[in-house]
Amino acid sequence: MLRVPRNERVSFRRQLKALVAAGELLQVRGNRYGLPDKMDLVVGRLTTNPGGFGFVVPEQPLDTARGEERNVDRSGGGLDIARGPADLYADARARFSRVEEQWASYVAGPLLVLMRERGLTFSGGVRIVIASNVPEGKGVSSSAALETAVMRASCEAFDLAMAAHDLALLCQRSENLISGAPCGVMDQMTCVFGREDALMALLCQPAELQPDVPIPSELALWGIDSGERHAIGGSDYGAVRTATFMGYRILRARADVPDDYLANVSPSQFDDALAPLLPEEMYGDVFLREYGSTADPVTTVDPARVYKVRVATAHPIREHARVRTFRRLLLGPANEDQRRELGDLMYQSHASYSASGLGSAGTDRLVDLVRQEGPGNGLYGARITGGGSGGTVAVLGLRDAAAAIGRVAAAYHAAIGHQPQIFSGSSPGVASFGARTIVL
Repeated sequence: MLRVPRNERVSFRRQLKALVAAGELLQVRGNRYGLPDKMDLVVGRLTTNPGGFGFVVPEQPLDTARGEERNVDRSGGGLDIARGPADLYADARARFSRVEEQWASYVAGPLLVLMRERGLTFSGGVRIVIASNVPEGKGVSSSAALETAVMRASCEAFDLAMAAHDLALLCQRSENLISGAPCGVMDQMTCVFGREDALMALLCQPAELQPDVPIPSELALWGIDSGERHAIGGSDYGAVRTATFMGYRILRARADVPDDYLANVSPSQFDDALAPLLPEEMYGDVFLREYGSTADPVTTVDPARVYKVRVATAHPIREHARVRTFRRLLLGPANEDQRRELGDLMYQSHASYSASGLGSAGTDRLVDLVRQEGPGNGLYGARITGGGSGGTVAVLGLRDAAAAIGRVAAAYHAAIGHQPQIFSGSSPGVASFGARTIVL
């Protein structure tokens, strides 16, 4: 500690400021100072993304930037990039299998995929700055937001050209094979191609963008957080997905069904001819003995588990029909009948999730509270979001119905003691926003 005489402190502070301005000293937190060449610093370019994520790209490789030797691991954090994709991704998944470390797979995973699939190399390593206001575990695509931001910023920072569609698919690959979450591609495509004040239309066969659907000016959407943590990598979502593929495998063996996607079966065909062919429930070992494995590359059938096969198989068929009707209504004339039908479709979708085993007490309560407010107070429909089993409820209402949303949140807080976070508004996705570069 310096003991500067009181009568010299003003002059001393001026000299400190001059040295900082000249780059001879560096001021850090707590009014502390240091010599730049003696501190663990990196000089480079900061590349940021709309999600608040960024990279510092060093002007010189980290092992030579300060004229010192460093042992830099160039193999992907101890993972052998030269291995085949299946082995590499399995190793990475094992590396991040601990619950407290799993979040890191959403950062490291996209980097490993870029290294393995696109030949990206980090000769001197990379430092990543992460900041985000997308809440985690709320069913609002926080993992996809992080993955797509990391991959987009990486491509910008290291001059790697990539089509936006490929970026979304590679991020899904990372989440499936490294993070271990058996998600579809909807979240990644939304984070990449989302447009402000519009709903993204996606035909998941496997990832075909349709024209956006503008949200009518008199309508608005809100998200209300139930406080119950959602995890798409959890057992409930994985079990329902597995049961759906089991049902499809049984139908392929016992009936004439489309050989591409289950959603291409019509609800009437399913109800009249196919549903009776499916068991309500089925043990995994019975299925494996009679039908072998499913066609799903990211889930496996647990021999000891009981699966709700029929209701899980019905969900994508009926949901596909509901979504098509929802889009048609939004593009049609705006009136009270339209709004009530839109809301009813959301309630039907929520009930289907719950019947499949993807509901939760908190989200059911929120949906009931919205229904109690009803069209008379400007609220028309609600449903659980994302992979279900907790998280957020999406609510459709008139744009001036914020007071009713506030009453729903207050009633929920009074009932269970959790003050729910309310989401509103929208923003552009990665494809239209791009990246921002800041030179330090």
